[in-house]
Amino acid sequence: MQPNSVLLVVCNTPDADTARKIASALVERRLAACVNILAPCQSVYRWQGEVEDSSEVPLLIKTTTARYGALEAAICALHPYEVPEIIALPVSHGLPDYMSWVLAETSHHEAGH
Repeated sequence: MQPNSVLLVVCNTPDADTARKIASALVERRLAACVNILAPCQSVYRWQGEVEDSSEVPLLIKTTTARYGALEAAICALHPYEVPEIIALPVSHGLPDYMSWVLAETSHHEAGH
């Protein structure tokens, strides 16, 4: 995958405050061009041998392959979960102007980064 490829990263958070904190940090640091904070959802999963059922707030994060490593590290540092869900999906097609915007907004060369 090319370093200028766009990724959609999915990450669930435990609550709206955590979601906003992570979203703001990622955009401020130019690790993401945009983060959508979705409505709370119910997640059912197995963790440490027990079936859990909890409310979570999903994030849809738009970034690039070049920024993914730093984005993942930032999420891990900011996220309260021991093992946060961080799943990156390649974006194979998109409106060219939008894709260019994602690349420009995540460029660490802009704004003195």
